Amino acid sequence: MDKRQRPGRRTLLGAAALGAGAAVFGGAGQASAREASRGGAPRELPVPLVVGHRGASGYRPEHTFGSYELALAMGADVIEAGDLVPTKDGHLICRHENDITATTDVADHPEFAGRKTTKTVDGKKITGWFTEDFTLAEIKTLRAKERIPDVRRHNTLYNGVWQIPTFEEVLQWARKKERERGRPVWLHIETKHPTYFRKAGLGLEERVAKLLRRYGRDKKSSPNFLQSFEPSSIQRLGRLGLDCPKVVLLDEPSVRPADFVEAGDPRTTADLLKPEGLKWIAGFAQGIGPWLPQIIAQDKDGKLGKPTTLVSDAHAAGLVVHPYTVRNENSFLPLDFRVGKNPGDYGNSLAYFKALFATGIDGLFSDNPDTALLAAAEFRKH
Repeated sequence: MDKRQRPGRRTLLGAAALGAGAAVFGGAGQASAREASRGGAPRELPVPLVVGHRGASGYRPEHTFGSYELALAMGADVIEAGDLVPTKDGHLICRHENDITATTDVADHPEFAGRKTTKTVDGKKITGWFTEDFTLAEIKTLRAKERIPDVRRHNTLYNGVWQIPTFEEVLQWARKKERERGRPVWLHIETKHPTYFRKAGLGLEERVAKLLRRYGRDKKSSPNFLQSFEPSSIQRLGRLGLDCPKVVLLDEPSVRPADFVEAGDPRTTADLLKPEGLKWIAGFAQGIGPWLPQIIAQDKDGKLGKPTTLVSDAHAAGLVVHPYTVRNENSFLPLDFRVGKNPGDYGNSLAYFKALFATGIDGLFSDNPDTALLAAAEFRKH
């Protein structure tokens, strides 16, 4: 690997202005490392950083306090404590999707059998149970379970242990941990299907803004990132006065964001990946969260190919790059990083992490923060 590609030990500014809406995060090619503070407390993050994807979801059912606590204990720099979806009575809760069939024991509750239904969410027809059909009190009678038990059988040990957390409970938890640790707890917060919910009368952004202001996490130096697959949601969060760093998530190249479909915007993710698309994003966001193959493509056989120009293009636009999601299991790795034939066995994920970090990314999402941090340490050295 060319040493010039290797990022040194840098700190991430938790959002100083750079031009029109961009921010200096200390990424490759960015301004020198700086420090932001709120109330005198340092707001530093290493580069490359590691985001605990839905906590430490490689080891505990996702979006539970068990998963969040473990990610923090492992040393994850940021905890992804979205994805945020609403209940019928307007409370924000943390679930991978509003369809809670796979992530809760709702199917085991005969009192909710009649709630099973079929809906179309962002163009996809889904049959299951949906958060917007339950009150928070009803959601609290459910328990979380492992979403992919065929791959992560060990996680099923914890089925039924934890309730479904509300976003406010997560903010309270983060405040408590900050006091115990004497340093910030950084959060990655996602608005999930915002156009769908706005049409249903359950707009997400206003609810997010209200809670972040209540807990003093709405400022430039606040320890959280706001993210969404819908650029208009990020724009709306900015108009609501949330100055903390914002990240536009990017789906597969052929996908049109749901808000683009609603507005009649013909652009796809592929258009946003181009330099002009990245420049447009930099007008209202500070980073992108691309799909892993957009950083290093895979060849026709499913093996790891060559890095794309996305990292350098994004840095040239003043954007940080936090791709998603690296997992240890074979089924989630390029073919040449798999070990054996069992999809649930660990492959050579450490080498895959290192290949990704070598591209100069500013961080990544992982279900296995401990493995990610082990790989990241090499790239944080001077």
